Amino acid sequence: MPLSLQEISDRIEIQELLVRYSHCIDTRNFDGLDDVFTPDAHIDYTALGGSKGTLAETKAFLGRSMVMFKSFQHMIANTVLEIDGDRARARTICHNPMVMDRNGKEHVFVCGLWYVDELVRTKAGWRIAQRVEERCYVENMPSDLRPPV
Repeated sequence: MPLSLQEISDRIEIQELLVRYSHCIDTRNFDGLDDVFTPDAHIDYTALGGSKGTLAETKAFLGRSMVMFKSFQHMIANTVLEIDGDRARARTICHNPMVMDRNGKEHVFVCGLWYVDELVRTKAGWRIAQRVEERCYVENMPSDLRPPV
């Protein structure tokens, strides 16, 4: 069955929202996440050793933890999206290389994960109300790596 114009619009808006999240993280613009998540969002990064909590708690965690990395990219693809009126569910692949300085040498490790999202349409557009990371693989992560508390 063909997509309605509303569903086409919703799919494009949600895809742009998911890209905006990656861009905010990769440019360290954590305040930009206010335009990605609902104010009462629940965010769970524990599958890869991160935090779980509110948007404010997550932004604080990112501010403390991401300084240990020289650079990183959150490359997303293959979103499966189910839209039901003003609510949607998405599962998106993320390939995430991370670069650190370890003993004066550049060290790269890679995380593979899925973002499992619940989204809602708000007056400001689509927002993520809940994001849970699901781990797929991690390659070359330092065994002693621990995010700051």
